Amino acid sequence: MPMRVGTPFPGLDGATQWIGVDAAPELAVGQPILVHFWAVSCHICHETMPQVTEYRDLYVPKGLQLVSIHMPRYESDTEIQKVFEDIATYGMTQPIGVDNLHAIAELYQNEYVPAYFLFDREGNLKFRAAGDKGLQNVGKKLQELFA
Repeated sequence: MPMRVGTPFPGLDGATQWIGVDAAPELAVGQPILVHFWAVSCHICHETMPQVTEYRDLYVPKGLQLVSIHMPRYESDTEIQKVFEDIATYGMTQPIGVDNLHAIAELYQNEYVPAYFLFDREGNLKFRAAGDKGLQNVGKKLQELFA
């Protein structure tokens, strides 16, 4: 059963590696959090990455805490060089967790990429979505949080 709206932020424990930071980021209470799941083999992930980057550039300076989680779909997705190539291609500068064991995905009860989990200032799930259409709705929810 998917994580329900109102569920408290479950954390980020279980990454096999962190990129861009030394360890799982310490996220501040009182600031919205967007957790973005993606995979190198996901065509839709690649198509939507520019929009994720746009949201990062627009809302991180206003206090959004963005974390991306690479959740492999296939054994070949666990090749870390492919992850680094996508990070460079898409200009990803946010903290990135590599979830080769799907430990973080399990915390979020998530099996989809791309997937988006938006938590409000109190740390409760405000919105969750998957796919390219879901990302469009993330933008609306971000506008609400930062209105």
